[in-house]
Amino acid sequence: MEDAIEITPRGLALRVSLCLRGGLHARPAARLAQEAQRYSSAIQLISETGAADAKSMLDILSLAPPADAELTLLADGEDAREALCGLARFLTTLQE
Repeated sequence: MEDAIEITPRGLALRVSLCLRGGLHARPAARLAQEAQRYSSAIQLISETGAADAKSMLDILSLAPPADAELTLLADGEDAREALCGLARFLTTLQE
């Protein structure tokens, strides 16, 4: 997973596939935001419809990513690489 991290002008980026039957609704969005808050880096969740602060449940919900969405995690800060790996792992094992 770490070898898939890209360096961009805005920080480190990693693409992930969302595999939640109901999409990223309230409960998983809250859990994702809580997990993202563990890191000091600024973290964004980017989808086809826009970008959201990954530390904000309401921002995540505003994206309304469907069940099979392709998302990009973008992190900038001291622990950006650790944050991307941790959140990607969290998203791929997230249950409804």
